[in-house]
Amino acid sequence: MFYGSFTALVTPMHEDGRIDDEAYIRLIDWQIAEGTNGIVPVGTTGESPTLSHEEHKQVVDLAVKAAKGRVPVMAGAGSNSTAEAIGLARYAEKAGADAVLVVTPYYNKPTQEGLYRHFKAVAEAVSIPLLIYNIPGRSVIDMSVETMARLAEIKNIVGVKDATANLARPLHTTRACGEVFIQLSGEDHTALAYLASGGHGCISVTSNVAPKLCADMQAAWTKGDVKTAMAIQQRLVPLHDAMFCESNPGPVKYAASLLGFGANHVRLPLAPVSAASAERVKAAMRDVGLLN
Repeated sequence: MFYGSFTALVTPMHEDGRIDDEAYIRLIDWQIAEGTNGIVPVGTTGESPTLSHEEHKQVVDLAVKAAKGRVPVMAGAGSNSTAEAIGLARYAEKAGADAVLVVTPYYNKPTQEGLYRHFKAVAEAVSIPLLIYNIPGRSVIDMSVETMARLAEIKNIVGVKDATANLARPLHTTRACGEVFIQLSGEDHTALAYLASGGHGCISVTSNVAPKLCADMQAAWTKGDVKTAMAIQQRLVPLHDAMFCESNPGPVKYAASLLGFGANHVRLPLAPVSAASAERVKAAMRDVGLLN
């Protein structure tokens, strides 16, 4: 169920910052039509840190209803408060999400034992699958392979979104957690190399605006067509670069607005991309064939 190209969805908004329900539904329909294998609402790319709890729930509800069971919905449910993460995970399960994605707790810097107990508590509070989101660049904490192996023994902790960009990590994770433990890259530039190291797919930012290319690359690899997969990834490099020329989700939010999915609005403390970055995004989209 959790393989291939998953999209870490932006949350489309109106100019005044309200969530644009209609644009969000259109975005999800387009993603599925273009071949995306699954969607991830209310992650970092979805501006979860600045959504209210009610808005977070609203977005999860929209994603589940829009997907209509056509692709898995892996709802973001992370927090640096274990109780809050449990609440978000329980809501996602109640809303009909297929899984939850839970980030390593940021700012409070738990020990490895604290990480183990945090994820164990969230997993035991729900019955749907849980995937660990390991992103030390944002959360400061890096979950060790040893801690992940302990957590993999818990029945519904089924995988990881690995945003370390460390291509040795999936090799060690496979040895420690087994081949059935799902490993999804959280870093677009290394998505293909991650597959070669034992990964099963990617939770992508770029696929917000290039879903078919990202899905086709994953599919080509699965079929053993390495040449095609490499050609697609090479084609996507300028777009990957542009999507991260400023803090995510600023550039991809702008790119999505150019395709008609909401306004170019991000919530403070993020700011709209600079004029130079906007030009870079547009140039990359033209290069890939997304804009005329």
